[in-house]
Formats: sequence, structure tokens, C-alpha cells
Amino acid sequence: MFRLTPVVKNLLIVNILVLALDSLILNGMLSTQFSVYYVGSEHFQPYQFITYMFLHGGIGHLFGNMLALFFFGPWLEQTWGSKRFFIFYMVTGVGAGLLYGLVQFIEMQMMLSELNAFVADPSPSLFAAFISDNAPFFYDRYYDFLDLFDADPTNPSLIKQATIYLSGIYDSFSNIPMLGASGAVFGILLAFGMLFPNVEIFLLFPPIPIKAKYLVTFYGLYELYALFQQAPGDNVAHLAHIGGMIFAYFFVKGWKRAGSPF
Repeated sequence: MFRLTPVVKNLLIVNILVLALDSLILNGMLSTQFSVYYVGSEHFQPYQFITYMFLHGGIGHLFGNMLALFFFGPWLEQTWGSKRFFIFYMVTGVGAGLLYGLVQFIEMQMMLSELNAFVADPSPSLFAAFISDNAPFFYDRYYDFLDLFDADPTNPSLIKQATIYLSGIYDSFSNIPMLGASGAVFGILLAFGMLFPNVEIFLLFPPIPIKAKYLVTFYGLYELYALFQQAPGDNVAHLAHIGGMIFAYFFVKGWKRAGSPF
């Protein structure tokens, strides 16, 4: 019989209350301050690798994460105990944020290197390469400007404007926050699939039963596909989802090797 366990219940309450407080009273102030930013951003603080897990971008975002936590979390908490489950939840969530931050740091350093190369030797080709490499979905926005720049590549005014454009892109990417419990939740999904692989889950869409191991495999493959696809307008932190699953895998394997009773 299903039983809502203590840690899962408290996590649900905290996440719901934080969203209500942030959206209804504080007008997004919590999300602005406590989401996790690129480590080179002026908004970054180390504590954000913890606090980002308790923030969400809206009811839909919250509902999806809390629904998964509600259904799958109690299985793990009853199996491991509340203390171990809470440690697992926090470490997978923080680990997902750290992996996301590490990859983001590498990507931003590469972007900064391209920006500095353009500033040192401005040219239409370097301008086009920067856009193509870092913001291809914005290419149409700069198409007309690139034609002007290409026709007059030594024009100081156009060089200055090009530098402003590229600096603006860099600044916008460096100040995009990441928030949500998805990293920890995907860790829960992975652990559930490892511990209860043959448990059948009845999906709502489509309304069919599927074994946990197949559902988790599908989610993992989809997140990898979405990560490399990088569809325009996709603001989901797929890397954080994958990070949560990676940390969960090694935690479960480590606990099994240590002789944990599951």
C-alpha cells in the first residue's frame, strides 16, 4: 500500500511553499538570488549549488518534478531509510548542478576565447563564426548586419557595433540561471529503475504499462538526444538531468558494494 514517507512529504511541502512565496509575494526575488549561475557571473554564489534545487520556474515545472518525487521517492525512502534517502537526494542534486556548472564553465571559456579573438583582430568571418558556434538560432537576427560588415570590414563604427553584439551574447549566456529539482528527481528515477527494474508503471500518456527499467532507459536516451540536439527555444537543463542520473548510478553501485541491505 502506498505511504507518503517523511522526507518526501517535507520536500514536497518546501518546494511548494518556496514557489508560492517567490511568485506570489517576492515577485521572483528568490529565483534571482538563489538559482545557480555561471561561476564567472557577477551573480554567482557557491551556495546556489544547493539552493537552486528548491526553486522552480512555474507551476508546470514544479508539478512535473514533484509528481515524480511523489510516486518514486517513497519506494527509495522505505528501502534505504529517511537519512540515507535525504543524503542521496541532496548529493545527486548538488552533483547535477556541479556537473552542469563545470561544462558551462568550459563552454563559456571557449566563447570568451572567440570573443577575445574577434576583439584582437575584428573581421566579418570571425563575427559569423562566433554566431554560428555559440548562438546559431540567432543567426537570422544578424544577417543584415553581417552583409553590411562584410561589405565594409574596416569601418570602425561597424566594428564597434559588432563587438557590442558579441559582448551582449556572451553576457546574456553568462547570466542565464539554472533552477529546479530535476537533477535530484532524475537521480531518483535512475535509482528506482536500478532497484526495481521489473516494477510496472502505468503511464498516463500513452495509457500503457511499462517496466521501470525501460522507462528509465528511454528517459536517459531522450535526455542525451535533447542535449546534443539543442533545439531552438529549449531552455531545459538536460545536462543537469543526465548529471543527476550519473551521480545516482555511482551512489547505488557504491552502496551495493558496501553491503547495504537492498
